[in-house]
Amino acid sequence: MRWQPFLEAVQERGEYHGEERNDLAARLPETFALILLNPLQAAEPLSSERFVRAVSAWIEGANEQTAAWDTSAVLSVVADAAGEELLQRLLLQLPPGYDLLFGHPSAG
Repeated sequence: MRWQPFLEAVQERGEYHGEERNDLAARLPETFALILLNPLQAAEPLSSERFVRAVSAWIEGANEQTAAWDTSAVLSVVADAAGEELLQRLLLQLPPGYDLLFGHPSAG
């Protein structure tokens, strides 16, 4: 994945509200923290499927399967940095399906 598409995807998806955004920003490298603290506004929530399709369009030679793999690799590291409690708060604010991309499928 190239740097600019990664930043744009995080900005588009990063519509976290309130303290979750600040808590996550405090646990990520400064460059990513700045993106979370100054996100672009999304017109509507982006489903996990549409997010993966968008990522696959940004990565040269990618398809939805490889984009899902790459996205999950990045987001699972974000999940580790966030910790379980913060991750659960974030997932409550995201459309269904992101739990799989973060490597933490919901039970039941």
